[in-house]
Amino acid sequence: MQDKMTDPSSPSINVLLANPRGFCAGVVRAIEIVERALDLYGAPVYVRHEIVHNRHVVDRLRGKGAIFVDELDEIPPDAPTIFSAHGVPRSVQEAAIARGLPVLDATCPLVTKVHVQGRRYAKAGRTLVLIGHAGHAEVIGTMGQIDAPIHLVSTTDDVTALPLATDTPIAYITQTTLSVDDTRGVIAALNQRFDDVQGPDVADICYATQNRQTAVRDLARQSDVLIVVGARNSSNSSRLREIGDEMGVPSYLVDDGGGVDPAWFDGVATVGITAGASAPDELIESVIAAIASVRPVSVKQLDGVTEDVEFTLPPQLRNLTRAAAE
Repeated sequence: MQDKMTDPSSPSINVLLANPRGFCAGVVRAIEIVERALDLYGAPVYVRHEIVHNRHVVDRLRGKGAIFVDELDEIPPDAPTIFSAHGVPRSVQEAAIARGLPVLDATCPLVTKVHVQGRRYAKAGRTLVLIGHAGHAEVIGTMGQIDAPIHLVSTTDDVTALPLATDTPIAYITQTTLSVDDTRGVIAALNQRFDDVQGPDVADICYATQNRQTAVRDLARQSDVLIVVGARNSSNSSRLREIGDEMGVPSYLVDDGGGVDPAWFDGVATVGITAGASAPDELIESVIAAIASVRPVSVKQLDGVTEDVEFTLPPQLRNLTRAAAE
């Protein structure tokens, strides 16, 4: 961000905050698992891949003693091991058991729910279709959790190209960082092409993703510029920025206030700010501070859905915490 003194005589910028925004319950749970593990085991604890897709969160946990690795063979024998919120293939779970690593699984319960749904559909004899993005950590984990062939699609063209007969009984499951709106067209294409299609109720698609996308649409309607706080490797954050663009609002994805360009606000009256599900509040505050360094700001939070979802910690972590308190 360029250094620029605020001119008190400049017209103020209205900053609107989306509601909800930022951390979801799955992210809160995953971070708490790492922090509790550090308290109980002491540093270091090892985390396979980023616990969530945000470098600020990862760096903060690294500063407390978490060590992030790409593969299990980088973890010393008997070292406390944590799987990320995105989930892992069964092969990784089995490798950890074979090495005797004490594992805490921080997989989001909504991701686990997708795994369970997929296994149920496969057991019923249906051909599985996963709606998601190739290479995403969650997709890799889901495809490795189900002992059946899975066809990955992300667009309606992918549905057209599926090498399956129209009378094939199929079932679809979805990557949780996609919303009802993201998947609606693909699901419609599946129903149009195949005679026998089953899938989860729309209520089973991640509440946090849907809520944040609904909120950003409301925000974009009232904003001249949209700023999304989140990491570039965060699927849900990138999608929030894309929604702003689709609605005709200049939209930017930034890690923090350091990514803000003062030129974005020339002639602008209202700036909307939201954040992906793995972005903490302090990063939103840093963006507001960056805008305030250019022009005076007035901040207002929009009305929106109140999220009161909480996920319990893994039972072994709860047991260890209880034992430590006795």
